This record gives sequence, C-alpha cells and structure tokens, in this order.
Amino acid sequence: MTHLLEKETLFNSSKECIESFNTLKKKLTEAPILVAPDWNLPFEIMCDASDYAIGAVLGQRKTRHFQPIHYASKTMTDAQAHYTTTEKELLAIVYDFEKFWPYLVLSKTIVYVDHSALKYLLAKQDDKPRLLRWILLLQEFDVIIRDKKGAENLAADYLSRLENLHQDELEKKEITE
Repeated sequence: MTHLLEKETLFNSSKECIESFNTLKKKLTEAPILVAPDWNLPFEIMCDASDYAIGAVLGQRKTRHFQPIHYASKTMTDAQAHYTTTEKELLAIVYDFEKFWPYLVLSKTIVYVDHSALKYLLAKQDDKPRLLRWILLLQEFDVIIRDKKGAENLAADYLSRLENLHQDELEKKEITE
C-alpha cells in the first residue's frame, strides 16, 4: 500500500490491497494500545534503519513497562538508500526527532539503537557535513543514546523492514518543461 503515497498513483482496489488494509486496521486497533504522554516522564525512542526504510516507536515507561505513544516508518529515497549503515542509523534518529518534535522539544529523551558506533559519532567533530548538520540538530535536545540489541528492538526493527511490494513497479517518466 505504500505505493499509494506516490504522486499520480491510481487506486486499484485489488484483493491484495484489501487484505493489506484489513491487516493494517487490525494491527492498529489491537493491543498494545497507544497511550497519552505523561509530560513528567522521559520519552523513549526505539529506532532502526534497514536498507530501504526507517522505523521508530515513541513511548514511555510507566509501571516498568514500555507503553507506545506513536509509531512511525518511512521509506528512504534512492539517495538515502545509498548511505552507509551508520548514516542510515543516524538518519533514523534525526527523522524521529523531526517527526516527534512536539513531544521531545523540552523533554528528556532516551534513544535506543542497535548500532553502537552512533554514540561515538556524536562526540566526533571531523565528519561529513551532512552528519555534522544532523549532530547539531540533535544537540538541541536533551538526548541520551543507548545500545539495544536488534533482537530486543523488535517493533522498530519490524517497522523498518516492512516490505514494499511495489518497489520496482514504478515507471520512469521524463521531465518535460
């Protein structure tokens, strides 16, 4: 269904589309239920990047259990798909802070990633300009980055690996002026 987000895409109500919609509707309406934020608690983001997408879950720990507030995922552009693994993981964090900005702007935030090099990258000063811009953006927030094994980061891992069945079905069109 992600191909429906592209410009000038016709809606084709196929059996596959109806099944995808019903599966999505079912998953979004069953537990775990989204909760309202508690502005006195720190926020937690679990994020991940795959070869072609970014996935994240924003939530808080209430009574020791992580409770989701918001889910997000995004397919990468062709240029982003060619980033290194470290760049993709940092892109995921930056995307999350831009997406969840209203929640995170004055709050403490703990980010869980499965790429340990990111903690060291944030302290490094001599890197690519793109990475430096992203690091400067993140410095506006009260953020702590922690490692989390991929096997423990299931929700974000799953969201970053949602299969785009229509990935290769886009037809290339010439730009006319």
